[in-house]
Amino acid sequence: MDRIDLFRIFVRVVEVASFTRAADTLGMPRSSVSAAVAELEGRIGVRLLHRTTRRVAPTQDGTAFYERCLRVIADVEETEALFRQGKTKPSGKLRVDVPGRIGRLIIAPALAGFLDEYPEIDVSLGVTDRTVDLVGESLDCVVRVGPLGDSGLIARALGTLPLINVASPAYLARHGTPRSPADLASHWAIHYASPSSGRVEPWEWMEGETLRTLHMPGRVTVNSAEASIACCLAGLGLIQIPAYDVREALRSGTLVEVMPQHRAASLPMTLLYPHRQHLSRRVQVFAEWIEPLLKTAIAT
Repeated sequence: MDRIDLFRIFVRVVEVASFTRAADTLGMPRSSVSAAVAELEGRIGVRLLHRTTRRVAPTQDGTAFYERCLRVIADVEETEALFRQGKTKPSGKLRVDVPGRIGRLIIAPALAGFLDEYPEIDVSLGVTDRTVDLVGESLDCVVRVGPLGDSGLIARALGTLPLINVASPAYLARHGTPRSPADLASHWAIHYASPSSGRVEPWEWMEGETLRTLHMPGRVTVNSAEASIACCLAGLGLIQIPAYDVREALRSGTLVEVMPQHRAASLPMTLLYPHRQHLSRRVQVFAEWIEPLLKTAIAT
């Protein structure tokens, strides 16, 4: 096995903290992964990993070596790409995960155009509102909406997602129409609980550059945009939702925007991928395709 292959195996073991998971994502026997790391340690003469029955973690030397491996792999792949990109089309399987309604309403309907443009790429499209483990689940990239934590992933901005306040005509006929945040005390909200943390998000609005929040009363809590919209259509309360999510409902009159001067801050949309050595031509062309797609779909 050549050194670059050894480096790649070692990097994957560090990223997923497991010989077994590394073997699964690399499509090779666990014994081969273990032997590759042992060979690498023998070649350089230091212990790279702490091994326990539950977890694998890099030693101090292993952490330093991991960072060097990332740079070496990136340099090799970028050098190959200089000569390959002009001669061959991107190919292989692209594994992507996107938020539920962005996937169903925007990406899936447009995907035929991407596949026609890149006939040698196959797409595995995960559509979910949960937070996925990009490295552990062997994904090439993910689209995320909202503020990002310090994940160590590489981020590419894809624009912002405006939020609006909406209710059904039946709800407004029964409870009246709120004109400002001061009116919210006499209204119901459909609570949205984060699928990852279970935390119920407060009602938000901007006053100039200042974010204001309010914990509104509500009798229904949901954990998906689909359920939030369905409950709103049923007249169960007010919701804050991306404008593109309810565009057709607003056009048909089944939902109505309220308090347009008191919207929450727009949410950032971001494409995330692990490290630059993983930025294959497949990910590059997908990023170049999805950015204008999302910006156009959100704006119209």
